[in-house]
Amino acid sequence: MPTFDISREISSSGEFVRQQSCFRESVTADGSSGFKAEPGRYHLYVSYACPWASRSIIFRKLKGLEDVISMTVVDPVRDDRGWRFFPDEPDPVNGFEFLLEAYKLTKPDFSDRVTVPLLWDKQTNAAVNNESSEVIRMLNSEWDEWGRADVDLYPEERRTEIDALNERIYSEVNNGVYRAGFATSQESYEEAFEKLFFTLDWLEGLLGDRRFLTGGEITEADWRLFVTLVRFDAAYVGHFKLNRQRIADFPNLSGYLRDLYQQPAIADTVKIDHIKRHYYMTHPQINPNQIVPMGPELDFTSPPGREHLGT
Repeated sequence: MPTFDISREISSSGEFVRQQSCFRESVTADGSSGFKAEPGRYHLYVSYACPWASRSIIFRKLKGLEDVISMTVVDPVRDDRGWRFFPDEPDPVNGFEFLLEAYKLTKPDFSDRVTVPLLWDKQTNAAVNNESSEVIRMLNSEWDEWGRADVDLYPEERRTEIDALNERIYSEVNNGVYRAGFATSQESYEEAFEKLFFTLDWLEGLLGDRRFLTGGEITEADWRLFVTLVRFDAAYVGHFKLNRQRIADFPNLSGYLRDLYQQPAIADTVKIDHIKRHYYMTHPQINPNQIVPMGPELDFTSPPGREHLGT
């Protein structure tokens, strides 16, 4: 039985090297992939604690797919078998106790770390995809017959710019916080730390004269950044030792974070209690006593003051 052993993703030099997602099938509107987009057929397993899963929660909501794709939220505190279901909110698809069971049903020899989100096909009773960047692309386009076809978070005319932003933000920020937090050598920690804050400084400058990353409209790139920023002061500053500055100390980034948080329905996707309990109680190699800090006080509701910025 696999356990939450992050050491399997640590290189000989002490650097965190994230495992690859193992389920990479696609759902398509026309069914050419073998998985046809249909209402009621698919299920999302997510955690409010996990930034990768939060991407899919946000896209499902923004695309109006709550009644099209069902969803189950797992317990934010993992045990040695990975993500588990709340006792009073059991898995509605197969009655599993742990998400590992869904992985094993699809891939009996699975022995890596169980991750969320997981897109599940109730028709074939198997996993489809657990790579969040691919899941959100599917949510953005493949169920438009039943969802918000007028909402496009990956517009064709912006794709080159979005892809370039995603690449840098993933490497240095989204995954960068983990590369620093899970590092087991001073050198690896400092390298990730410096790259992260160099990129946050760059983003602070970029957002000085534009409201969102590509201009005046919110795109996929903004939501991919948002899920890391909204966790930063609550978890990453203390737990992952990313303490040069808080996001609250960056005028443009903090205003941008509030702007995104205050978009319709987004506040419902952010559960700070889940976030803090997950990070501080799930990584005993970092926080062996599992004490969850009472602070910090967070303010995501004050006016962003960014409406005047250009496109």
